[in-house]
Order: sequence, then structure tokens, then C-alpha cells
Amino acid sequence: MKKIDQTTFHIRLFDERSKQATAIHRLHPISKLFVTLAYLFVIASFEKYDVFELVPLVFYPMIVTILASLPFRSLSKQMLLALPFIIGIGITQPFFVDGDIALFKQMTISAGWIIFFTLLLKGILTVWATLLLFATTGAEKIGAALIALRIPKPLVLQFLLTYRYLSLLIEEAKRIRNAYSLRAPREKAIRLSIWATVIGQMLLRSFDRAERIYHAMKLRGFTIEQYGMTQQKMNVIDVAYLCSWMVLFTVYRLFPLSTWFEVIQ
Repeated sequence: MKKIDQTTFHIRLFDERSKQATAIHRLHPISKLFVTLAYLFVIASFEKYDVFELVPLVFYPMIVTILASLPFRSLSKQMLLALPFIIGIGITQPFFVDGDIALFKQMTISAGWIIFFTLLLKGILTVWATLLLFATTGAEKIGAALIALRIPKPLVLQFLLTYRYLSLLIEEAKRIRNAYSLRAPREKAIRLSIWATVIGQMLLRSFDRAERIYHAMKLRGFTIEQYGMTQQKMNVIDVAYLCSWMVLFTVYRLFPLSTWFEVIQ
């Protein structure tokens, strides 16, 4: 129960954080969206053995976190939620990839572990950058940026409603958990044997609520333009922010950390 409450709290906290008035929050959503996409592209472009090349890329989310006055503790808790999935993807690599890689002159490490740490660092940086985009922009402004970029409106609407009603789905799970606790007060968790029934009930109740929400929206003449999104124009600061990070990402991708060591030697 406590974990469900914490998840709901963090979702609402991110919505509140996105309404702050720091320099990063005031930037145009398109500028922040393109910077985030460029950052994710640079991360994905590195090879599976380039774990040390990814280390300098930590500076981007770290700088944005500081400038946006976001609590790193709250962000780290959200990143830890994705950590088991990242570990689950990469943990098999040390057992199926043979060979060693020389890190220094007299030090070698298994190639599988290098791949694992590369996937781990890529996953953490990707989740961190995505969380920063939502925490400094908000789902509505991201949706407005997508519409301005001519992304099909049904896709944008699907994204917005999924994000907005995620907390309602969590609250539905909380109600089911409360009902189960009242019927089985001595059990600390839902028994594995009835998980299928619980998930089925949750799915049916979600369909029922979705249908009610749809009819209410239709009766009110809902359109995506009424979602509370306001279009703002990009200014010099927005363009400078976008161009600065684009140049830095491009330069580092062309001349990564290993290139610097070769020049020094």
C-alpha cells in the first residue's frame, strides 16, 4: 500500500515541479524536446564496449538538474524503479559473451561485464534525461510541442491521456488492494494464486471508467485544442540553448573520450 501511495505522490510531484519558474522551466518546450532527443540519440550511438565514453555524458542531466532546482533524491528514486528492468536486460551478457578486454596495460575485464555496465549506464542516463524533460516541461507543453511539429493529433492525444490517467489507474489498483486487505486482514500481500483474477477485475474496471470518461468528453465537445495547451514563440535564449547543446553533443560524438587520451599520449 505504501508503495502505491509513493508512486501516486511522485507522479503528482512531477506535475508540480513542472510549474516552477526557473530558467530551464521557462525555455520553449520544442527546444528542450530536441535537446533531449539529441542526447538520447548520442547515447544510443555508442557501441556496446564504450562504457567509458558515456561517463562525460553525465554532465548534461547533472547541469539541468542543478539549474532547474530539482531534488536529486526524488529523481534518483524514480530512476531506481527502472533499474530492475535495465539489470534484467543486461545481466545475461557476462554469462554468454566470452573474451576479455584490456582496460589498461596490465588490467583486463570480461567483455560481458563491459557490455553489462554499458547497458546499465545507457539506461540510467536515458531515464534521467526523460524524467528531466517531464519535470521541467510538463505533459501538456510536451503535447503542444508535438502538435507544433505536426505530429498526428490522435497520437498526441493518446500520449496525453495515457500520462494523465496513469494516476487514476494506480488509484484503481489501490482500491482493489484495500478491498483485498479488508477481506484478508492477516495477509500482507495479494496471494499469487488470485493475481489473474485481480488483474482481470482491474482491466474490466479500467474499461468501464474509460468508457465513462469518453462519453463525458464527447458531451463537452472535447478537442485536443482544449487540453489547456498554449503555443509560445521561441526567442533568442531558446535557440541559444538548443544550438549550444547540439554543438556540444556533436563535438563530443565526433571526438569522444578515447580520442582525447590518444591526443594526450
